[in-house]
Amino acid sequence: MKVIDFLERASSTLFSYEIIPPLRGGTARKIFDLVEELMPYDPPFIDLTSRAAEVYDEKIPDGTIRQHVRRKRPGTIGLSAAIKNRFSVETVPHILCLGFTCEETEDALIELNYLGIDNVLAITGDDTDRGNPGNKTSTVNRHANDLVEQIVNMNRGVYLENLEDSHATDFCIGVGGYPEKHEESARWEVDIQSVKDKVDLGAEYIVTQMFFENSAYFKFVERCTKAGIDVPIIPGLKILTTKRHLTLLPDIFHVNVPEALAKRVRDAEPKEVKQIGIDWALEQSQELLEAKVPCIHFYIMQNAKTVTKIVSQVK
Repeated sequence: MKVIDFLERASSTLFSYEIIPPLRGGTARKIFDLVEELMPYDPPFIDLTSRAAEVYDEKIPDGTIRQHVRRKRPGTIGLSAAIKNRFSVETVPHILCLGFTCEETEDALIELNYLGIDNVLAITGDDTDRGNPGNKTSTVNRHANDLVEQIVNMNRGVYLENLEDSHATDFCIGVGGYPEKHEESARWEVDIQSVKDKVDLGAEYIVTQMFFENSAYFKFVERCTKAGIDVPIIPGLKILTTKRHLTLLPDIFHVNVPEALAKRVRDAEPKEVKQIGIDWALEQSQELLEAKVPCIHFYIMQNAKTVTKIVSQVK
């Protein structure tokens, strides 16, 4: 079943979750345990993040530098299929531009189609994704709208090469949105137009970057509506659980932590921070529920306990 179908058929706000594969060499058991914790709360779908390859240098004894390319967290496709089959829940693997050639992307989408995965989230990727872009004959999706266009073409049976009897895929395509504006956009108008371009190409829903002030989400939805964007816009929430998040989240995800929340965290003992974060996210969730948002998407990564405390109180 497609994400857009869940959203259109729901009579109340849904709750979805996003998790991250284990580090290279890790076990899938912890991921399965995490999903098992979520299943009592009837998730319609679970997102699986992806990271491109990272380039790092090694200095060898003769003094020369050897360059290596490594993916720290492989497994997005395999875990998406395993979770769907094991728990009978839809999964949404993330497909990236950065670090992947168009040819590699096409191969990944073919694999997902074979595995019966119907949903993908098409995003550019993080600035830290510095993968090998392939050889000179390879092509690369520079922006998320290029990636959306490639997936839409496959849904029409159009592949990178002219193929006889090519099979049309049928992916539901989600894309990202930025309530506090994408860091690379000079103006709001540019940022909203970028979102509209992806929707006009065929994206069917939007999931926002995390935010800690609901006013940012409501303003973003208002801007999108004025621009003629009429697909569901899912708010994304992250629970702040440590003092390090005050600097880590803004540095990595370019989001604002409001001073009211930051002060509570700074003044608290370390053991009190998690509850402060839960209380803050609970207030956000309650206000979003009152606004009848289509779904609340929690960025969990690898620990479900704080999220289930919230969902159990509001669901």
